[in-house]
Amino acid sequence: MKLARTHILVSMDMEGSQGGALEVIRRLKDEIAKHGLTEEIKVLETGTIGGTGAGVSMVVYPEQVIYEHVYPLDVTLLVEEHLLKGRPVKRLMKPGRIPQEVRMERIGPAREQTRVVLANSGVIDPENIDEYIGRNGYTALEKALTSMTPAQVAAEVKRSGLRGRGGAGFPTGLKWESAASVPSDQRYIICNADEGEPGTFKDRLILEGDPHKLIEGILLGAYASGASKGYLYIRGEYTLSIHRMRKAIDDAYRYGLLGVAILDSAFSFELEIKEGAGAYVCGDETALMDSLEGKRGEPRIKPPYPTVVGLFGKPTVINNVETLANVPPIIAKGADWFRTIGTEKSPGTKVFTILGDVQYPGLVEVPMGTSMAEIIFGYGGGIKGGGKFKAALLGGAAGIYVSDTTLPARMDFDSLKEYAAVLGSGAVMVMSEEASVVESLYAVLRFFEHESCGQCVPCRAGTKALFDLIKKVRADQGTREDLERMIKISEVLYSSSLCPLGQSLIMPVKSAIENFPDDFLAKVQ
Repeated sequence: MKLARTHILVSMDMEGSQGGALEVIRRLKDEIAKHGLTEEIKVLETGTIGGTGAGVSMVVYPEQVIYEHVYPLDVTLLVEEHLLKGRPVKRLMKPGRIPQEVRMERIGPAREQTRVVLANSGVIDPENIDEYIGRNGYTALEKALTSMTPAQVAAEVKRSGLRGRGGAGFPTGLKWESAASVPSDQRYIICNADEGEPGTFKDRLILEGDPHKLIEGILLGAYASGASKGYLYIRGEYTLSIHRMRKAIDDAYRYGLLGVAILDSAFSFELEIKEGAGAYVCGDETALMDSLEGKRGEPRIKPPYPTVVGLFGKPTVINNVETLANVPPIIAKGADWFRTIGTEKSPGTKVFTILGDVQYPGLVEVPMGTSMAEIIFGYGGGIKGGGKFKAALLGGAAGIYVSDTTLPARMDFDSLKEYAAVLGSGAVMVMSEEASVVESLYAVLRFFEHESCGQCVPCRAGTKALFDLIKKVRADQGTREDLERMIKISEVLYSSSLCPLGQSLIMPVKSAIENFPDDFLAKVQ
């Protein structure tokens, strides 16, 4: 095998592809060939390197120099200065380093991350199964199938304290045990990769950056719960995610990691992709199952819960992407290792997406319990332009508006309850002192009014009523009574809506009006 002196990993996530990554790669290869360095320097695609914005991100090994906002016209300079003369181009450099293993220094300024879920993202070629295997991929599956019973796998995940990362925080191992305990001739497992929450893109970056880790997590969940068939439900807009997951599934079948008698064991499992049509309500697990069954995606009444009566009436486990991506390292390294990260009641890490008025928007994976201030000011670099922090919308559009009094809060399932806030999907939308909470709530309510499936009357009528009222307030035509009416309507939606779409609107509506009254009182008569 020929060894190269330099490897260049170009981030080929959705932002990278839209920012011209293919053209950057083409020009890199052309420039490298022009200087006769093809055998010495290899250019590879990888998953997300972190950060958002225009241009392309890349890492140059072995120096571990990160470049960002790279355009095709920058390629000649990079090759001539860095690759020929050994002088990194400071103008394009991002502070920080890419990791050797799990620990990782990053932006804002050079903060260190604890990467468990995203340990391989930006390090391996996500379309090469051998690179995943080379990073100890599928060793957890081998361990489970050769030395653990399904009940032991579920018990280990239960002992780890892993809780669902989709927002609800339900114990993962308990869900698997529940499905396994229901007598049935068929069980299913579904990975919910619909990710329709505005401001949330963490699952997409896992799908794009490390697809085989997700497959391995699904396989472990299927083994533990007794499922023999699985579905990966992905938003249809996630074209790169779908492409990479399809290739990963094909490769897993080719290597005998999917199909009949996996690794010469008694465990067989089939996995296929289902593309969603972009309905936010299908993020609800019961509406997602209706969609999989070929029906219009509408929520079901619970109970019965999916682990008892789920897809096609059979016991069904439904986990989100980030949850399942935590499972392989738990089985490989053990529950005790996992519990050394995070808090006692919320072990492990959490992937947060940092958006809005921050210097460094993007994503970060940190231990559960990391403070909101550290995420915004440590990893996000604080308010862009040196402005002052005003508010943050935590947990996505169906989240809570918080003020600076919440900055000390520890970001985990239980600690946020002290501040009447929620972890949700992990989105942190930051607003500077110049931002309007009224405008933000207007955008939220416009989204939910559009996305209501209309099945239940409270949500169908209530989301429209809320949007009509916020339009009045935004146009300086509202009254104080309108603000009170908005809170009252959201309370009715909370108590009477069929699914979380309507039930959760009380959080953004009430927190916005009560925590930022000046913004609203300035707009009413």
